[in-house]
Amino acid sequence: MNAYTRHTWRWVILLICLGLAFLGLLLRFVQLTVIDRSFLLKQGDARSQRVIERPAMRGMITDRDHYPLAITTPVSSIWVDPQEFVAKPEDLKTLSTLLNDSVDVLEARLKSNNGKEFVYLKRHISPRLAQKIMALHLKGVHSLTEYRRYYPESEVTSQLIGFTNIDNQGQEGMELAYNQWLQGVPGKERVSKDGVGHVVALLGTVREAEPGKELVLSLNHRIQYLAYRDLMDGVTKAEAVAGSVIVLDVKTGEVLAMANVPSYNPNQTVDPRLDTLRNRCVTDIFEPGSTTKALSLANVLLQGRYTPDSMIDTNPGWMTLNGHIVRDPEGNNGVINMTTVLVKSSNVGTAKLTLTTPPNSLWELLHKMGYGQLTGSGFPGEAKGSLPLHKWSDFTLATLSFGYGLSATPLQVANAYATIARGGIKMPVSLVKLSQPPQGERVLDAKVAEQVKMMLEAVVNEAAVNGQVPGYRVLGKTGTIRMLGPKGYDPNRHIAFFAGAAPASNPRLVVMVVLQEPHKGYYSAQVVAPIFSQIMGGALRALDIPPDKVDN
Repeated sequence: MNAYTRHTWRWVILLICLGLAFLGLLLRFVQLTVIDRSFLLKQGDARSQRVIERPAMRGMITDRDHYPLAITTPVSSIWVDPQEFVAKPEDLKTLSTLLNDSVDVLEARLKSNNGKEFVYLKRHISPRLAQKIMALHLKGVHSLTEYRRYYPESEVTSQLIGFTNIDNQGQEGMELAYNQWLQGVPGKERVSKDGVGHVVALLGTVREAEPGKELVLSLNHRIQYLAYRDLMDGVTKAEAVAGSVIVLDVKTGEVLAMANVPSYNPNQTVDPRLDTLRNRCVTDIFEPGSTTKALSLANVLLQGRYTPDSMIDTNPGWMTLNGHIVRDPEGNNGVINMTTVLVKSSNVGTAKLTLTTPPNSLWELLHKMGYGQLTGSGFPGEAKGSLPLHKWSDFTLATLSFGYGLSATPLQVANAYATIARGGIKMPVSLVKLSQPPQGERVLDAKVAEQVKMMLEAVVNEAAVNGQVPGYRVLGKTGTIRMLGPKGYDPNRHIAFFAGAAPASNPRLVVMVVLQEPHKGYYSAQVVAPIFSQIMGGALRALDIPPDKVDN
């Protein structure tokens, strides 16, 4: 074979190879663009398209008249991709000024997250500030719309309403109790992202975000405000460590006001003191002291042997039971009737009368009235107190009769007095607005309840006169106890409280006021009764409840 022939075959072989290569490329092109087109499009979409969540608007919390107590507002959050962030020194200084951070802090944060693609620089800032930051046009800096909770009443309702965290999830109070109801369902949106994960196109909504539902509380915001204001004034004047107040609707069991001092502002980002977070009305327990005497005498009346006018000999003002002395703080009251036992708050008279009843009968009545049990409010962390059942000695039964040896929350005491006020019908407590009152359960004979109400009215008229409300007949009872210390009851630390209802002719409201460790006097009739009077009077007027007292 000569040289020309060999050269020709080389060209033929080269052309055949090129033809086969072209044919292979053509077949591959047909496969990719025709045969496997649908599969490959799906694979491409899977790598570039994502479904992202869009936050839902959290439901509003309102009072019973739809006055806003917690609302959601749109805010902006600034984030950065450290891998593509580029800024001149002067731009970095401007950015740090707008974010209220030093340049060193900003650089340290970016350096420590250098391997990440998403780092928050500042969350929950105003949209206007976010616009200023985005106007810098810094590469890698982005803005994100989120939501933040705002509380118009701030300190007035803080412990009851609670608050949310930075991710808008309920952390305390009603925000926590009804978090699922309030939070709604996030939406879903399909987007296309580039190779570094940035959204480059919105491809459509997969699911619209469902906003959370509105939560309508039982509160009356006007009564809530005046209760907080008057409680704050009373705590300040008495130089007390803390105070609590509850206003209950007798007809429905709804809470119209629930406030505590000291309080905190849930709109501030500074962490509040832990002791200000507690809703003391439902989490703090104490021995209910002399407020229990109304129930003890109700138990005596239930036995049928006594009436409010029955006489009891309390001489000589003290008695010995099982080696322990029970005494009346004000000295010897002599021979008095049952009503005067309550008016004088006689420990001796209450104990003597209680010792004439079956040993378990008082415990059973207290249990029926709700002591040692949850009130049904549904508030997170509610305490149920303690109502221990003993093999009763005379002394332990006597101490129970005047409110020692058991513990209760302010809400439990308020609910017990609401039961008396409505004639012996017990209802669960509600923090949300009710469409209709619950059925209720009779736990105290109606006649006995009316007798106790008359006795409690005498207490306000004769002893706790500072608890009177101009124009209204009021029934109520004071209580003052010593606090427990490391060596037993501390004579220098007290809790003073007052529970009462009005108008006495047809009770509509119960108010319970508690002062913890007042330093300018500690007797309830002097330091707590005036606060009760102010709050009860304001609440009655706010609801336009007509007066029932005719002045002579």
